[in-house]
Amino acid sequence: MIGESAEAAALEWRTARALLEWQVEMGADEAILDAPLSRYELPVTAPRAAAPPVPDTSPRAVAKAQAAATSTGPIEVDAVQLAKDAAARAPTLEALRAAIAEFEHCDLKRGARNLVFADGLPGARVMVLGDAPGREEDAEGLPFVGREGALLDAMFQAIGLSRRAATPQDALYLSTTLPWRPPQNRMPTPAEIAMMRPFVARHIALAKPEIVVLMGGLACEVALGKGSILRQRGIWAEAFERPVLPILSPAYLLRSPQAKRDAWADLLALKARLTAA
Repeated sequence: MIGESAEAAALEWRTARALLEWQVEMGADEAILDAPLSRYELPVTAPRAAAPPVPDTSPRAVAKAQAAATSTGPIEVDAVQLAKDAAARAPTLEALRAAIAEFEHCDLKRGARNLVFADGLPGARVMVLGDAPGREEDAEGLPFVGREGALLDAMFQAIGLSRRAATPQDALYLSTTLPWRPPQNRMPTPAEIAMMRPFVARHIALAKPEIVVLMGGLACEVALGKGSILRQRGIWAEAFERPVLPILSPAYLLRSPQAKRDAWADLLALKARLTAA
């Protein structure tokens, strides 16, 4: 009996498998019950709610949440106003230089090697305001060096003025409109000019020159709001509460030697003004 039962069970398994393979071959792809099943009558089981997260009550997390709650988005920085405030707080030339060095809102600072502030004698009757520093000025941290500096020195020595003179009567005080060299000597943007102008104005107020010589188009742009040096050279104007005289820059004269005659005429006009004062 036991052997017959095992043989019958094996036969039934083989028969069942043959029937299943036949059904698959005929295209059956789903097993069904003996009676139809209505899925609409099945009980609906609601999804189990997840446990609420445990809030982080650490001081750092609380401070971060408070900052996010009070934040209204990125804060717009008024770089010009910040420059005005920083310049106004500087009581001396040394303090002004430090304020410029600490000013972080002008991208020119990130690409420059040195801050170019001034050279010559503070308190000189004549202050020369040049354009932005070039490669050599950036390397040395001084205005008007190299070939341009040598030509400037020769020009002013011809009318009795020098950056190395020891007395205000015979001395020059030199600076630039921007304290940092623009990359590849490109023209500074209007925003860069606007945010640096308060420092220029304060620099002149602290240096107290009688006359400011604007050497170049950018110096005219900063002082007078118009940068056409060829149309303005030799014409006296007023800026920063002082008389100013636009003169062709040494860089331009090195490129256009024929313009030295015009520069000499402007230097003679400056000498006449100083003699008459």
